[in-house]
Amino acid sequence: MAVSRIDQKFAQLKKQGRCALVTFTTAGDPDYDTALNILKDLPSAGADIIELGMPFSDPMADGPAIQAGSIRALKGGMTSRKLLQMVAEFRKTDRETPIILMGYYNPIYIYGVDKFLEDALKAGVDGLIIVDLPPEEDSELAIPAKAAQMGCIHLATPTTDPARLTNILKNASGFLYYVSIAGITGTQEPDLESVRAAIEMIRKQTDLPIAVGFGIKTPENARSFADFSDAVVVGSAIVNIIADNIDQEGLANPALEARVLDFVKMLKAGVRKAKISEGEE
Repeated sequence: MAVSRIDQKFAQLKKQGRCALVTFTTAGDPDYDTALNILKDLPSAGADIIELGMPFSDPMADGPAIQAGSIRALKGGMTSRKLLQMVAEFRKTDRETPIILMGYYNPIYIYGVDKFLEDALKAGVDGLIIVDLPPEEDSELAIPAKAAQMGCIHLATPTTDPARLTNILKNASGFLYYVSIAGITGTQEPDLESVRAAIEMIRKQTDLPIAVGFGIKTPENARSFADFSDAVVVGSAIVNIIADNIDQEGLANPALEARVLDFVKMLKAGVRKAKISEGEE
């Protein structure tokens, strides 16, 4: 099996002693062109891995910010096919940055699993995070995805015990996503020491890189969690910047893209500070 972009990225960062910055935006939020422009510029702003949200009308794991972003994207006409078109446009100029699609199973089921995997791989997608498919349903998507050489990232939470973790890890690939709070995205601040202890427990059961997400909102947060994780994920804070820079009709103001990218640069600076001494001394 060929080495994936995800594996290459984590290997490169590990060699440098650095944590990955993973950014989340919703495909088509606030409109196709603005979202594509942001997507294309995220790597130069500091994103090591990109999570691209698949807009869905009932995003049960997401807080108000990402829910609103999904609604904006759907109102703007975003579809699964347009999302894959957006990834293909990104790949014309960036062949290295991993792109993970994050969302819910319903749009993939409607599209058709095999056809979706085929088209997503052709577009340049590297992995999937489907939050409403537990490991008991791996036959629906995770197993076909692995067979197609598509990464399938599974989630662990503060309530995951070692026995449950074994089940989660069975068909996981790419990395493990640790949900740092018991709740929806962007609504609480995770407890640093509790998350650190959970990551230490998880490392005893897997060699997969571990990303921490849900509730990381500032460069300071990112730096703190980057000290002991392989990746930190920031989503709601970025989506909030988009929401703050659109008018009542949902149109982007001229400063929107620059404000998102400036924030990503600040996040990257925080993440770099976390492990720079380990990598360079």
